Amino acid sequence: MVKFFRILPGSSFPQRADNSAGGTLPVRAYRYCEAVRTASAFGWYVFPPADFNLAWDGVETIWKFGYEEEWTVLDSVQYPDYMRTFNRLCPPDLADAVPPLLSAGAEPGMVQIWSGLFCRTDPGWSVLVRAPANLPRSNNYEHYEGIIETDKWFGPLFVNIRLSKTDIPITFDMGYPLMQIQPLQQSTYSEKVFDSVDIADGIEDFTPSDWENYRQTITKPGLGFEREKGFYAKMIRRQKSSA
Repeated sequence: MVKFFRILPGSSFPQRADNSAGGTLPVRAYRYCEAVRTASAFGWYVFPPADFNLAWDGVETIWKFGYEEEWTVLDSVQYPDYMRTFNRLCPPDLADAVPPLLSAGAEPGMVQIWSGLFCRTDPGWSVLVRAPANLPRSNNYEHYEGIIETDKWFGPLFVNIRLSKTDIPITFDMGYPLMQIQPLQQSTYSEKVFDSVDIADGIEDFTPSDWENYRQTITKPGLGFEREKGFYAKMIRRQKSSA
């Protein structure tokens, strides 16, 4: 359903997202909160294709690779020594047409980062590009989320970030996920779905079926200190195992 193309030689292959959020979830959340586990494991981690650093002074963004000493004002940066390889293998009319690894956005502090990957999906499927779910995040930048209709658009898989701290180096490590890629059916974000909403205004609108569902969810596991731990997690796991 989803095919990833690794273009840059330093890129890691996408890695299935982990239901423990890389071992960072509290033990109680991992054991008892199936909602958090499911969200954490939804999709694939994508990593930076190189170690690099960014810094922002409020106006200009500067950058350097992890092994370099000198900082340079960021405009558009190619992956090191890759252009020659690309030109040797690509059709002649596509010579030099390599997406940049890093590029500065028009807005101050905005940076586009290419993962070194392309992506293609089956018809009717898109991918959501977002920050890694439930992993600890840096306070130095924010991800912009984006939905790409990769069944129609075959291009670089990138993420846009907005730097939020000034005058400090911000490190991007090849060993730490840069983004999470999640598959979406295009029907799930259609206007038809968003327009198909009903609202019950108060418990007087509850039906007998709603009250029975309430009973099963709220009182059957027990109340207060008597409530069974991880009731939802056990129920969902039993249903999955019997499916």
